[in-house]
Amino acid sequence: MSDRPAILLVCLGNICRSPLAEGAFRAEAARAGVIAEIDSAGTAAWHVGKSPDPRSIAAARAGGVDISRQRARQVTAEDFARFTHIFAMDDTNLADLEAMAPPGATAEVHLLLDLVESRAGASVIDPYYGDEEMFAYTWDAVSEAARQFFSETAG
Repeated sequence: MSDRPAILLVCLGNICRSPLAEGAFRAEAARAGVIAEIDSAGTAAWHVGKSPDPRSIAAARAGGVDISRQRARQVTAEDFARFTHIFAMDDTNLADLEAMAPPGATAEVHLLLDLVESRAGASVIDPYYGDEEMFAYTWDAVSEAARQFFSETAG
C-alpha cells in the first residue's frame, strides 16, 4: 500500500461539481508537490462517458485549470478499496456512497466541505440549474477544500 493519497470526488452525475473538484484537487496537488491519484465519479450513470458541463469547463478554465478531457463515470465497488479518501458533494451523495460501500471498504468517506472548518457539514451547491456565477461559486468552494486538504497533506 502506498502512502500517496488517492482521492475520489463524487456528485450525482459527474458533469458539474465533481469534475470541478477533480480539477481543483489536481491543480492543488501539483502546486503542493504532492503525488496523488485523483479522479471523480457520479453515484448515478446518467452521463457516463460524457464531458463535463460546458459551464464547468469554463469555470475551471477561468481558474487556470483545463478539465475538458475528463469523462463522466459511475462509482464502482472497487473504488472503496482503490481510494484512500472519497469526498461527497452533499448529504444525498454521502448517503448513497455509504449504501454502496461493500463489506471491507477501506476508503474514508466524508463530505467535501468538512475539510473547511467554517463550512463543515455544508453541501457544495449544485450549479446545474444556475448560471455561470453559480459555477464560479462552486469552483471557489471546491478549490478552498482542495487547498485545505493539501496544506495538511504537504504540511
